[in-house]
Amino acid sequence: MCELKVILVSDGTRTMVMESVTKIIVNGEDIDLYGILGENKTIKGSIKEINFGTGEALILHN
Repeated sequence: MCELKVILVSDGTRTMVMESVTKIIVNGEDIDLYGILGENKTIKGSIKEINFGTGEALILHN
């Protein structure tokens, strides 16, 4: 299974939001993150990049 680390990028600063993310749903400015153990989190922003090679999803903070 492919899991991602979700990183929030704001003013050049990278902050890890959540690890082991298996599902990402975009609903306008809301991005819903779902983890492998059933945990979930909603953040505001826009997806900049998803890189399966590095296992990272970069979210730009609006």
